[in-house]
Amino acid sequence: MPSPTLLRRRLLRLLAALLTLVLLAAAGLVVWSRIGVMDAEAAPWQGVQEDPRIADERTDVALVLRPSEPEPAGTGLLFYPGAKVEPEAYAARLSGLVTELGVTVVVVDPPLNLSLFDRRAPDRFTSIAPGVETWLVGGHSMGGVRACELAEEADALVLFASYCAADLSSTEVPVLSLSGSEDGLSTPKKIAEHRDLLPGSAEMVEIAGASHASFGDYGPQSGDGTATIDDAEMDTAVEEAVAELLGTMP
Repeated sequence: MPSPTLLRRRLLRLLAALLTLVLLAAAGLVVWSRIGVMDAEAAPWQGVQEDPRIADERTDVALVLRPSEPEPAGTGLLFYPGAKVEPEAYAARLSGLVTELGVTVVVVDPPLNLSLFDRRAPDRFTSIAPGVETWLVGGHSMGGVRACELAEEADALVLFASYCAADLSSTEVPVLSLSGSEDGLSTPKKIAEHRDLLPGSAEMVEIAGASHASFGDYGPQSGDGTATIDDAEMDTAVEEAVAELLGTMP
């Protein structure tokens, strides 16, 4: 039988090896998260910045889009980006909510560009817009998965080409799920397979011709389908669907 001293040495070696593996995995994750980040396309983002109806602000934790003439109290959308997608890539797609519906949009800037790893409380972001009384939480792709985890803390949930891992079927949270007929990642089949995790009242809207990348402006995405809908049509589809959701809320 090995002596106590030898056993301690073996245990220390094992712990050192495990710690090394953990550190290497963490370093690898950090490196991977910074490779292939999908930047916002310049023209759509510039269009938002130049729109006099929108006041944009970049804080250390989020991109904020406000109506330039806000009402005393209104509605906000806390939005989580897809994996490795720059927050500004969603500005143009969400701009109609600001200009036409008076919604304040807060797009989270998650650590490592991965929304699932963002464990900060929602009020870290909603506090940026203290005048907003009603908050929707939403997200695109992986960001939608994170939004699902926070749905019961919000007034409604909006999913962009995403589906829940958390079971919300027994809740009364109003849900709008927007998907694309040409999405090669969050495919119509995957959306349907996860439908039972949403409340029965959830509104499921499949946008004809939309791909996974149609929900933002960051260029083509590996594994995605080919969109047959243009940006203007996509903007209108998103705006009208969210307007209908807001119309059903108290």
